[in-house]
Amino acid sequence: MPRLPFARRPLARSISSLIPVTVAIFCASAYAQETSTSNDTVVVTATALKVDTPLVETPRPVSTVNREDLDDRNVQQLDETFRYRSGVLSGHYGSDNNTDWFKIRGFDQATYQDGLRLYRAGYYQWLPETYGLDRVDVFKGPASILYGEAPSGGLINAVSKRPTDEQRGEVEIQAGNRDHRQLGFDTSGPATESGDVRYRVVGVYKERDGDLNDTDNERYYFAPSLEWDISDETQLTVLASFQQDDGVPVNPFKLPYGTINNTPFGKVDPQTNYGAPNYDKDERTQTAIGYEFKHQLDDTWKFEQDFRYSHLDLDLRSTYVLGQTGDGQTAYRGHLQRDGEIDSFTIDNRMVGQWFTDRTENTLLVGVDYQDLSLDGKEFDSFGYDVVDIFNPQGDIAPVSSDLLTQRQIDKEQLGFYLQDQLRIDDRWVLLGAVRYDQAETDNSNRTSGTTERADDNQVSWSGGVMYLGNHGINPYLSYTESFEAQTSVDDGGDLYEPLEGEQWELGVKIAPTSWDGYVTAAIFDLEQRNSLVTSTTGGPQEQSGKQTSQGFEVEGVSYLTDQLQLTAAYTYTDAEDENGQRKSLIPRHQASAWIDYDFQGTGVDGLKVGAGIRHVGESSGGLSIDVPSYTVGDAMASYDINESWTAQLNVNNITNEEYVASCESDFWCYYGESRSVIGSVKYSW
Repeated sequence: MPRLPFARRPLARSISSLIPVTVAIFCASAYAQETSTSNDTVVVTATALKVDTPLVETPRPVSTVNREDLDDRNVQQLDETFRYRSGVLSGHYGSDNNTDWFKIRGFDQATYQDGLRLYRAGYYQWLPETYGLDRVDVFKGPASILYGEAPSGGLINAVSKRPTDEQRGEVEIQAGNRDHRQLGFDTSGPATESGDVRYRVVGVYKERDGDLNDTDNERYYFAPSLEWDISDETQLTVLASFQQDDGVPVNPFKLPYGTINNTPFGKVDPQTNYGAPNYDKDERTQTAIGYEFKHQLDDTWKFEQDFRYSHLDLDLRSTYVLGQTGDGQTAYRGHLQRDGEIDSFTIDNRMVGQWFTDRTENTLLVGVDYQDLSLDGKEFDSFGYDVVDIFNPQGDIAPVSSDLLTQRQIDKEQLGFYLQDQLRIDDRWVLLGAVRYDQAETDNSNRTSGTTERADDNQVSWSGGVMYLGNHGINPYLSYTESFEAQTSVDDGGDLYEPLEGEQWELGVKIAPTSWDGYVTAAIFDLEQRNSLVTSTTGGPQEQSGKQTSQGFEVEGVSYLTDQLQLTAAYTYTDAEDENGQRKSLIPRHQASAWIDYDFQGTGVDGLKVGAGIRHVGESSGGLSIDVPSYTVGDAMASYDINESWTAQLNVNNITNEEYVASCESDFWCYYGESRSVIGSVKYSW
């Protein structure tokens, strides 16, 4: 039996501290129940079940952020998406310009786009462009049952913009601090008179300096798509994208010495760069093409197939601070290089059947998917390459000789079979059961030394859930999920790591009465991961250890208090422990956020919309000897519709330019949070 999180005293105290937040959300909900007659904020998505289902009727933990929210907050990077949702930690490494960082319920996550895996092997990171997205979903906790191997924290699913039935478009220009400049366009509509073929073209050019001195990034993005109604029963959607990034990477690593801890020389400036900007570089090109095919076979069965091929080219040189030398003034620096490419493709085939009786509705999902990854590249890692002055770092480094690079090839295949049944009884009970079998094979070859490590992993994953659909839209549920994640990296001895395994129990409630526009979800969870990877005490390759756990409570809600006033609020309590039973680094026990916006429609300043938010991240552990203080930052926005075509907008994040340490890790590194961001934009729409 799993340990129940509500039996732990720290959690009981956290629930009592949550009462004011919960009461505020429920009071807002009650008021909205009296003033609204529709529920436009309830989301229907396939991320939870691979079958379109309202999230409030799904016994699985999924949250979503739609395009309107992304626009209102002018989200620039994927890891800014869930700042106002529960269960997700981001920004703990500051603002990184070549990686999206998340922690979900205390663990890592996988990134998907349009339901298919984006491979991220080591430093080969695929980065979705947020301007090209329609919404972003997060599945909290183990998610292998439908998606195959995945980290214990869950997954992020970025959903691309699709062609629209009506003709529409926009051109947007942005400018801001850190020399931010951006030009974006988005146009879509029917391509034929009958409207059976539709198109969409999205493009972006942007450049911006990083949050550290002498770092920057320049991006080109282009994403065409086409949707074709082949017949009344058959539809094909083709999605393609091209993205090129060129810049100097942000390495946010700092030492506790000079950040959390005082020194005779004072504190280190947050913008201090311990890299080598004259030598470091991050050149990345990513290309993808795929399709979604749907065919209704008869009144009961339909067939769906998703496919994507992707290619990633990377040339990365990156220098970072490692640890003090002992003289109080200098530190060792590490340096790494990756020069290679990833080719991958994935295909997911599904049969969906639905049966109805007088009392039941049954949805059966049968699927098989295949994933293939091939990485071929050169690499270099040195954990003590040279020495840097902590308070006056030099910006150069001795070049790495080409004969020091190791030729690495990684080949990985996964074949999965899954079965899921969702039974709805009397429009009151939802019963969910699923099983999946995976075969995963990994070959990690050091072509320089001529050695190869191989792993064959077979895994059976189970999932189940039950939900009661109440008369007033109050839907309690209980769920169980599992995960596994095969590893492509090797330990210090050259052996492949064992797969990570996770399991989670969750008890929650989803509230969304049809009489008001909004929802509230709350849940307690108990999550366990085995074979965890942890940072070694020497700062070298990671070590594989035993069991890590995370227990907690989450609540979030979105509601229109009036037709003009909308509130989004969230709270997260997470009690995460490492393999030694100690509090996990990086993970705060408490997180809270609230965002409120007001639309002045129908007033003397019709067209004006303003919003403001506050984000609080509680104290976290940075290891056995470091406690990281809590911090609170505020965000704001204002937009004005000049006329039917023109809109001007201003967004400010960290409005007071709060200087804070976002987190520390394993007594080894600390990371400053992102500085103030100011971006103004002008948009022309038609």
